[in-house]
Amino acid sequence: MQRYKGIVSYDGTEYCGFQLQPRDRTVQGEIEKALKKLHKGSEIKIQASGRTDAGVHAKGQVIHFDSDLDIPAGKWELAVNALLPHDIVFSTIEPVNMDFHARYNVTGKEYRYFIHLSERRDPFKRNHAYYYPYKLDIEAIREATGYFIGEHDFTSFCSMKTDKEDKVRTITSMELVEEDDMLIFSFKGNGFLYNMVRIIIGTLLDVGRGKRKPESIKAILAKKDRKAAGKTASANGLYLWKVYY
Repeated sequence: MQRYKGIVSYDGTEYCGFQLQPRDRTVQGEIEKALKKLHKGSEIKIQASGRTDAGVHAKGQVIHFDSDLDIPAGKWELAVNALLPHDIVFSTIEPVNMDFHARYNVTGKEYRYFIHLSERRDPFKRNHAYYYPYKLDIEAIREATGYFIGEHDFTSFCSMKTDKEDKVRTITSMELVEEDDMLIFSFKGNGFLYNMVRIIIGTLLDVGRGKRKPESIKAILAKKDRKAAGKTASANGLYLWKVYY
């Protein structure tokens, strides 16, 4: 038996999230279905670095699974991709030690969030960026991002549906890039809570429109109250970009 680590990208538009669900189509379900075909009907369970919600995308999701198939190195991803839908693709599948765990060995993650700033909608971006047709004070947003850096209790920026009791996380960097009509946020940290990035984005957009001051982020963090922060931004702009081990 050999353990394999896979890096997979997917467009989350047509899925009810990553995690397996009994009645809904999920990314995990499609991957396990493909592995089952490859293993001639044997059930193969995968473990991921974490789940993503309905409509959320991934550039570098990481999974692992165990297999006794003898497939040459470099051929695994070809074999699995041939059995997957067009919106799920493995870039690599490689052997790793049996003690590797896609979830428990994670040391950090990077998420990116894409916002389409334009007076007109773009039908080709509708599933892959959050359309936001309002003028924004970009410098105010940049100032506000600085208050998130470091270790904080992110209760105010976490869905009340979370099952996590410890809401202390560390954000190591936040970058903001303007590319034509796109605004791209990059978040790196040791872990992220349920809806954390999307709530931060919703709050930063409030800052950008003058509804909040940049320094208000300090008070929102201190309140530890979800109601103190902004709305949860749309799922379609969010990407799990990279997982660190």
